[in-house]
Amino acid sequence: MKIEILGTGCPKCKQLEENARKALEETGKKAEVVKVTEIDKIIGYGVMSTPAIVIDGEVKAYGKVPAPEEIKKWLK
Repeated sequence: MKIEILGTGCPKCKQLEENARKALEETGKKAEVVKVTEIDKIIGYGVMSTPAIVIDGEVKAYGKVPAPEEIKKWLK
């Protein structure tokens, strides 16, 4: 499983990464967590507002910071 955090490094992007890592820890799932900061790659996903979270190539949310509980639902 691969989780990508799309964003330029703003506080919300960092919070989203923390939430994703917490969700992984709480579910016991293993995943590679990657930060994507290149604007071209972010736009390539069709994301126009950050932060965004992509799980296995599928954009799950953008423009907000989902809570760990919401992220855990996507990990199943």
